[in-house]
Amino acid sequence: MAGAAPEGAAALVGVLNKVMKYAVGLGVGASIIQTALFNVDGGERAVIFDRFRGVLPETVGEGTHFRIPLIQDPYIMDIRTRAKTISSVTGTKDLQMVNMSVRTLSKPDEDRLAWIYQNLGVDWEDRVLPSIGNEVVKSTVAQYNAEQLLTQREKVSRQVRDNLHQRAQDFGIVLEDVAITHLSFGTEFTKAVEMKQVAEQDAERAKFVVMKAEQERNAAVIRAEGESEAARLISEATKKYGAGLIELRRIEAARDVADTLSKGRNISYLPSGGNMLLGVQWAAHAARPAAAPGPTSTWQAMLCAWLSVWPVLQGGGCFSLATSGGSCSMARRCWAQAAVFGWWVELRVWDVYLSLQV
Repeated sequence: MAGAAPEGAAALVGVLNKVMKYAVGLGVGASIIQTALFNVDGGERAVIFDRFRGVLPETVGEGTHFRIPLIQDPYIMDIRTRAKTISSVTGTKDLQMVNMSVRTLSKPDEDRLAWIYQNLGVDWEDRVLPSIGNEVVKSTVAQYNAEQLLTQREKVSRQVRDNLHQRAQDFGIVLEDVAITHLSFGTEFTKAVEMKQVAEQDAERAKFVVMKAEQERNAAVIRAEGESEAARLISEATKKYGAGLIELRRIEAARDVADTLSKGRNISYLPSGGNMLLGVQWAAHAARPAAAPGPTSTWQAMLCAWLSVWPVLQGGGCFSLATSGGSCSMARRCWAQAAVFGWWVELRVWDVYLSLQV
């Protein structure tokens, strides 16, 4: 039993030594394999630098690839499209300062990745685009006036895009899109544009005032011609038919006045002592020579007595209406209607009387 124990220990030590040898070999092999492999993700390419041949012209695509350890080194480059904004302050053809911003979408040319890495490096975008962008913007803007940059913006944008495409191809850069995102002018030009707009608005306003005055003058001329024609026609009618037209207009005016007074809410006053036109007619009658007594004088006396009593009766009825609880507006309306009716009847009676006298 004592001899078996040392033999088992020696066997165990031998086994452990063999495992260690294999483990060291496996570790060295795994390290070599890991060093010889490299991965290229999606949207990327690898440029291989060989210590004996330099940068290899062929690029490596996506996936896992082998390389010679300690001799070849892979450099990963992004070939996805990226955006960059280029701002430039330059002068126009008419010496106006303008601030323009151009936004570009660019990526490197896959066939020229080795040349780009060898000449520009991984940060090719920051090295190339700002310089060629400012150059193209300044040379393009200098061909246009400040006003043309606004009115011909599409043409300016297309020319900037074409010139920038041509310049970027010299550096192995592919431009997918170029657009003008910002365009502003100096304070002096902005003030000049505002003053021009104000002047144009003032000119339009003055033109409108002139047109309005012209239309008012034409309307005044037409109105004067119409009034002159109306006066001529009235004069001819008066000469031909006498004063009947004037009397008709007077009656119409009296009717309108009475209608307005009857509808008004304010207090209206009528002349006291009977009808105003009746007094005028009595004065005209008193001035005439007395006629011989007869049936005509009796008829005249009866008519005059009836005309004198009629407004009083109508006024009394209105007064009774006012004192018996009726509204004041109704009383005034009744009085006005009675007075107008009395005037009309009086005029008609006097026409009959004058015809009898003749």
